[in-house]
Amino acid sequence: MNRQPLSKLKEEICDIGRRIYNKGFAAGNDGNISYRLGPNEVLCTPTMISKGFMKPSDLCIVDMEGKQVGGQRKRSSEILLHLTIMKERPDVNSVVHCHPPHATAFAVAREPIPQCVLPEVEVFLGDVPITKYETPGGQAFADTVKPFVKNSNVLILANHGTVSYGDSVEKAYWWTEILDAYCRILMLAKDLGRVNFFTPEKERELLELKAKWGYSDPRLKKEMENCDICANDVFRSSWQDSGVSRRAFDAPPPMGSASKLSSPAPAPSPAAPLDYDALVKAVTEQVCKELGVSA
Repeated sequence: MNRQPLSKLKEEICDIGRRIYNKGFAAGNDGNISYRLGPNEVLCTPTMISKGFMKPSDLCIVDMEGKQVGGQRKRSSEILLHLTIMKERPDVNSVVHCHPPHATAFAVAREPIPQCVLPEVEVFLGDVPITKYETPGGQAFADTVKPFVKNSNVLILANHGTVSYGDSVEKAYWWTEILDAYCRILMLAKDLGRVNFFTPEKERELLELKAKWGYSDPRLKKEMENCDICANDVFRSSWQDSGVSRRAFDAPPPMGSASKLSSPAPAPSPAAPLDYDALVKAVTEQVCKELGVSA
């Protein structure tokens, strides 16, 4: 629960708002940030304001049902998303929603995020789900996170953006920044022609370190013992309902096969050496034929 002075929390939210704006994660008035003050009070950003230029006096306070109980500006229309996450996750104090461009590209394509590629992503994020699309702002939209919120700290909202959460405003923001950087790296690597995977053995080593450092991961649960840990198995059952499928990135290789996601095109076979005498003779004969003379 909050033990910081309210003024300090407001400054922290404004600082994260500037970072989101400066990173290009929130164009215009996009995005919103919240922090749980107590059992029935949540500090949040207002609607219709650039997150890069907020002042502490701009922030609002709502109760856990979304009713505004403090602040001069109107609260964000998407606060129900934040409150739903907080209700589902009592350990969560802060929620950050924005539209980081590379991660949002995956949201628009509904392309699952490949796993077993970068160690930091495996440790801090794990499998990142994509929710079902709903019109933003209402409870139906907020409810799209419920199937995933207990098994991940960052979600991709289909055709919309991302939402991440943690015990502080800064940690809630971190997961979004890591995700967008990873999505950008994936796109750049694909342009180079190949994305390589870890072996399942190396992935298990990372998961063991993750557990040792105190980070949870659904792949460490007993019911996931027989899953393919590099194949997005944690949330695969949701793909059909959410319209998710692999198009841009191939599936990872099965366990025991070569560890790469796509291979560069094979090099062309060396061309046979040209017979220049025969070429000159053929050209000469064709020219003479066109001129009506003998070669």
